[in-house]
Amino acid sequence: MNTPGVLSFTQQAWEQVLAKAKRAVVYLDAACAESLHWGCGSSRLLEAVGSPACYLREFEPAAVGGGVEQPKAVFVLSSLLKGRIVETLRDIICRSHFQYCVVVTAVNHAVHLTANHVPVAAAAELEGQQPVFEQLEEKLCEWMGNMNYTAEVLHIPLLLAPVAPHLALTPAFASLFPLLPQDVHILNSARPDRRRLGSLAEVDATALTPELLLQIRCLVSGLSSLCEHLGVREECFAVGALSRIIAADLANFAPAKNRRKTATGRASVVFVDRTLDLTGAVGHHGDNLVEKILAVLPQLPGHTNDVMVNMVELTALQDEEENQNVVVPGCLAQSNDPAAKALWEALLNTKHKEAVMEVRRHLVEAASRENLPIKMSMGRVTPGQLMSYIQLFKNNLKSLGNHCGLLQLGLATVQTLKHPQTAKWDNFLAFERLLLQNIGESTMSVVLNQLLPMIKPLNQRTSDDYSPEELLVLLLYIYSVGGEFSVDKDLGEGEEKVKKALAQVFCEESELSPLLRKITGCDSSINLTFHKSKSAVDELFTLLRDIAGARNLMKQFKSVYVPGNHTHQASYKPLLKQVVEEIFNPERPDPVDIEHMSSGLTDLLKTGFSMFMKVSRPHPSDHPLLILFVVGGVTVSEAKMIKDLVLSLKPGTQVIVLSTRLLKPLNIPELLFATDRLHPDLGF
Repeated sequence: MNTPGVLSFTQQAWEQVLAKAKRAVVYLDAACAESLHWGCGSSRLLEAVGSPACYLREFEPAAVGGGVEQPKAVFVLSSLLKGRIVETLRDIICRSHFQYCVVVTAVNHAVHLTANHVPVAAAAELEGQQPVFEQLEEKLCEWMGNMNYTAEVLHIPLLLAPVAPHLALTPAFASLFPLLPQDVHILNSARPDRRRLGSLAEVDATALTPELLLQIRCLVSGLSSLCEHLGVREECFAVGALSRIIAADLANFAPAKNRRKTATGRASVVFVDRTLDLTGAVGHHGDNLVEKILAVLPQLPGHTNDVMVNMVELTALQDEEENQNVVVPGCLAQSNDPAAKALWEALLNTKHKEAVMEVRRHLVEAASRENLPIKMSMGRVTPGQLMSYIQLFKNNLKSLGNHCGLLQLGLATVQTLKHPQTAKWDNFLAFERLLLQNIGESTMSVVLNQLLPMIKPLNQRTSDDYSPEELLVLLLYIYSVGGEFSVDKDLGEGEEKVKKALAQVFCEESELSPLLRKITGCDSSINLTFHKSKSAVDELFTLLRDIAGARNLMKQFKSVYVPGNHTHQASYKPLLKQVVEEIFNPERPDPVDIEHMSSGLTDLLKTGFSMFMKVSRPHPSDHPLLILFVVGGVTVSEAKMIKDLVLSLKPGTQVIVLSTRLLKPLNIPELLFATDRLHPDLGF
């Protein structure tokens, strides 16, 4: 393998799993399946199992057990081995005939000690020992029915789903999202009056719920393993409240202390809260084909970062709705197909128009190599033209097999270009550009009045009009890009008109979407009264004002809005762009909003002495590797922007973008209204 990176980290971890998988029934949870999907593909696991029968199963309470002819099981889990997870293990094993069980967890033993309330001092004395894993090994033998059978419990860091060499995601933490001011009120309800938190700035690890703190520690465990693989000693930095807690936890993670002493490389790890800039996540200015594919095609079941591609066109079946479930869907991840992988990386790194031309070029070259009767046509690329090239492979099984990955990406492109939502993308973009001009020239109430005529009930909407969910996306854009604003009588009246219109629209929906059910607290539109709907919309606007004030605590990164002048139109300047520009500012001022997290006494002394002596404080541009972790999701365009920006500002620096998930505009309302943000379900 080349220099260590996110792909080699993931593949090396999976090689350890594959080494255990021969002739085993393999149970995977969704997050590990997604890591496998992007890292090396399920075909690699099937090869390692080496059995003609399909031995891959989803890890769930109802999972089928192993029969008499299946004596070996491997369980691959992203979570802590505790509570419901252990109960599910027990239930599957007890109804099986296993004689050899291997349990792989992505969370290291030190975090299991924390989860079992072992004091820090006692945990330090257990270095090199793994009592939690050993106890579970005994239990596994007990459940198999013979203490002489074989049981192994291992930690393998299956943290990442590597989407590209510069971009990787953490599927097990897809729901992790930064805190909002309203969360402070919830945290305060569990605290005595004299220890109440005044704002997000005061939130530290001790203020969080035990579940959220443990979720953060599980993430930190995986990131520490990544740093070990990369051979680096990391300096941790943060922008935002939750990022500060994660960065501090990584800086002071006890198992990392020894690793850092021997590391030869250096890296800066900068965590950034997504909530400081939701504009980039809900906006439509990313001129990228992959972003549109992710936004319009249905999600691949069990995945957060891939879509279903309808493959019926390559079969003899009619392309009708009832046939779509007959043929297994295609997807975007093509980890075992070099040609398709090359196209995928080109799509991530080019603008929409160039990406579509790149798809055509790859299809034409593949058809030529297979001697298929291709008719060349230059000029604008159309969905029909791409489809005609794809159809050439239809009745040629050998060619179809040789280029299956490429054809999946080709069909994803065609289906996206033809999708009605893609035409709407430009409508969103036009309205967002108009909003940018008006925010600088008008008050917030005027901007809201422009939105009012677009809020239409179901019986008045055409396919060009905005659904309730899309209106939420526009509202999020308005409040996030505008930032904090002064509240006056006009704004109160403007908001009230929008609230009433929106509440009425919610009431008149024939069926409530999952998001609207979450917002209104009603399972059915029949039970949704105007009063309930209006109360829900009032809460929504409280949230919108929280989002507008998200950057209040920033000193430098206070705005993402650049007002227009006589030479330039008003524009949006992404917070992530501002952060990267500040990191590589040639004058190297001490960062104001990019906080350094000390990892012990030496760092604290260094910081203290720097007030009196010429001791340089750690700076995020000090090291040859920058790892930028966006907590709460990142878009494809943002990842490309970061990569390109680092290349232009400091060419010798390597950059890796990590995030909890890939985002499309509708993800943000879903994450904001998630009920388990402070109390994540960790399986126990």
